[in-house]
Amino acid sequence: MKENKPLIYRKSKGQIVVEGSVILTNENGEKIQHGKRFTLCGCTKSKNLPFCDGSHKY
Repeated sequence: MKENKPLIYRKSKGQIVVEGSVILTNENGEKIQHGKRFTLCGCTKSKNLPFCDGSHKY
């Protein structure tokens, strides 16, 4: 039986890429909806936190 571990890695610009089955919550434990692959903001410039919207490029 193959293990289905999530893959999480940080890109050079600071974004954190998440692939696979994970539960994402806010600091209050409330679930945040997402797809099977998403990118979290590492610079806090995003207007769509916790997700990266590319604001680090500007």
